[in-house]
Amino acid sequence: MSTEMFGKTPMEVAVYQLHNFSISFFSSLLGGDVVSVKLDNSASGASVVAIDNKIEQAMDLVKNHLMYAVREEVEVLKEQIKELAEKNHQLERENSLLKNLASPEQMEKFQLCLLLQPAPPPCPLTPGSAV
Repeated sequence: MSTEMFGKTPMEVAVYQLHNFSISFFSSLLGGDVVSVKLDNSASGASVVAIDNKIEQAMDLVKNHLMYAVREEVEVLKEQIKELAEKNHQLERENSLLKNLASPEQMEKFQLCLLLQPAPPPCPLTPGSAV
């Protein structure tokens, strides 16, 4: 702790330390420079308000960046869902057509093959599995 903190109340010291931690943390997240604030006895209340405002601004900035990233990811996922739904629909139509074109003997052989075939491994993206 620096000598400028000598003689400060525990609350002023705690606010100073919280401010330095918060600003350092948010600055490191955003790749910016660390901002330091010196407390003086004459305006400790104003310093607390200024610190609170800076912390709130940093948190808002982080929130905005995160929200932007989440929105982008949601758009990508929506597009993937749309493509997969279209592919699923196409495969269902193809499956239906093939079932209609297959003879009863072919369908029996196919069903038998499915029964004799070992079960496929579980899908890694099933609900409840870790990704």
